[in-house]
Amino acid sequence: MQVEREIVVPEPPDEVWEALTEPERLEEWFATEAELDARPGGEGVFRWGDGEERRAVVREVEESERLVLDWEDGGEVVLELEEAEGGTLVRVRETSPDFAPALGLRALAWTPARA
Repeated sequence: MQVEREIVVPEPPDEVWEALTEPERLEEWFATEAELDARPGGEGVFRWGDGEERRAVVREVEESERLVLDWEDGGEVVLELEEAEGGTLVRVRETSPDFAPALGLRALAWTPARA
């Protein structure tokens, strides 16, 4: 299964990048607990309050532009950032053989916390 979404976030790309790659920021909007080493070969673990856990390995990183994670179930998530009028266009494409709560779906509900 594949999910694709686009959303314009009213923040600059570097701020959105931090929200996607820094564990403390991921815990603000994505997972209850997050660990992420955002460099090629780095590992990520995402846990939710209902006991669900997903693990990933970082495949690609282009700072403030592109992040690709390979999920342990054989799926992947591709996040692409592009400066846009009013903020940052975030493109999310996630594929997974056993679809779980998707980053793409959670991204639609994301409203960045103001500093």
